[in-house]
Amino acid sequence: MFRRIFIGGMGIQFMLLFLFLTMGCDSAKTQEITVPDTVKVQPEKVTLLFVGDLMQHQGQIDAARIAQGYDYSSCFEYVKEEISGADFAIGNLEVTLGGKPYKGYPAFSAPDEYLTAIRNAGFDVLLTANNHCLDRGKKGLERTLRLLDSLNISRAGTYATPEERKERYPLLLEKKGMRIALLNYTYGTNGISIMPPNVVNYIDTVIIQKDIETCRKMKSDVIIACMHWGIEYQSLPNGEQKRLTDWLLLKGVDHVIGSHPHVVQPLEVRRDSVKDKRNLVVYSLGNYISNMSMRRTDGGLMVKMELVKDSVARLSKCSYSLVWTARPKFSSKKNHQVYPVNIEIDSLSQSARCLLKTFIKDARELFKKHNFNIEEYTFYEKKR
Repeated sequence: MFRRIFIGGMGIQFMLLFLFLTMGCDSAKTQEITVPDTVKVQPEKVTLLFVGDLMQHQGQIDAARIAQGYDYSSCFEYVKEEISGADFAIGNLEVTLGGKPYKGYPAFSAPDEYLTAIRNAGFDVLLTANNHCLDRGKKGLERTLRLLDSLNISRAGTYATPEERKERYPLLLEKKGMRIALLNYTYGTNGISIMPPNVVNYIDTVIIQKDIETCRKMKSDVIIACMHWGIEYQSLPNGEQKRLTDWLLLKGVDHVIGSHPHVVQPLEVRRDSVKDKRNLVVYSLGNYISNMSMRRTDGGLMVKMELVKDSVARLSKCSYSLVWTARPKFSSKKNHQVYPVNIEIDSLSQSARCLLKTFIKDARELFKKHNFNIEEYTFYEKKR
C-alpha cells in the first residue's frame, strides 16, 4: 500500500529549494573529487663520473715543487667543472701518500698536496686497491687511508684492519633515494706481501661473491665493480678480463669499470632483454694524469653514467670523453695538466699537437672497431 503525502504551496517551494541546494552540493562535491589524468613524475637522476689512473711520477713531483712545498692547483683546471658537476666523481688513486721522501716509479709516494688538489677538483671517491697500494708497506697504506679520511674523501679497496673492512665495505653511496654499492679489487700488489692486520681486496671470486651478497643485504639498487686487472699497454682486454666480466654480471653486478693497463680499452653496453636492463662494461679507463710518454699512455677516459630509479634503478644514459695530459715539456706550463681533447691547441708546440692528435686517432680507431652501444661526448666549450 502506498501512502500519499500532500504538500501545500509553501511546502512545494521549500522542497524545490531543498532539491536545488542538494544538487548544488552534490555538484560541488563532484568537482572537488575530480582529478586530472595521472601526471607522470620524472624519476630522480644520479650521475657518476669515472676516470682512470691518478699517477704521480717523478716528473710530476719535480714540476709541482715550489718554495713552500708543492702546488698542483692547475693540474685539473680544464676538467674541474666536469668533475665537480657529477653527483659522484670516482678515480683510481694509483699512488700512496706514504710521506717523505716523495718518489715516483717504481715505489710511489706522492706529496700530500696532490691529494688536496684531487679533492679540490671535485673527486668524491678514490679507489685504493691497485698494484701500487703497498709501495710504502704498512705505514704507507695506513697513512694514505688517514689522509683520505681527513679530507672527507670516500674510499674503497684497502683497510687498516679486517674490522674496518667489515664496517666500511662495500662502500655505499646514497643520493636522491638511490643506494649504489661500490666494489674494488686488484689482481696483485707487485709481489709485496700484505702486513697484518692490513687488508687489500685481491681478486678472489669466493670473496667477491660474498661481497655481492652483502650488497643485496644492504638493499643496494645498483652494484658497480671496479677492477684493477689486465695487461699493461695492451689495447684489448685479455681472456681473463672477459671471463671475469661475464661472471660478475651473472652474479648480480650491474656495471664493471676497469683500470691498470695505462691505455684505454674498449667500452660496451650490454642489453639484458630478460631483466630489461643495460650493463656498462669499461675494460680500461687508461691514465687520467701521468708523466708517461709511450704511445697511447698519455691519455685516458672520463666515463659518465646517469642512473634513474622508479620501480627499479636502471642505466638511462652513458657516454665517454677523451682526455690527454699535457706535459710541461710541450705545453710551456709549469705543471702537467689534463686537457679535454677538443681544447684549443694554439698554445701547444707543434710536437705537442702531434702527440695529442696521435692519441685521439689511436683511441677513436680502436673504439670505432670495438666499442658497442656507447658514444663519445665533449664537454669543453671553446672560447670565441
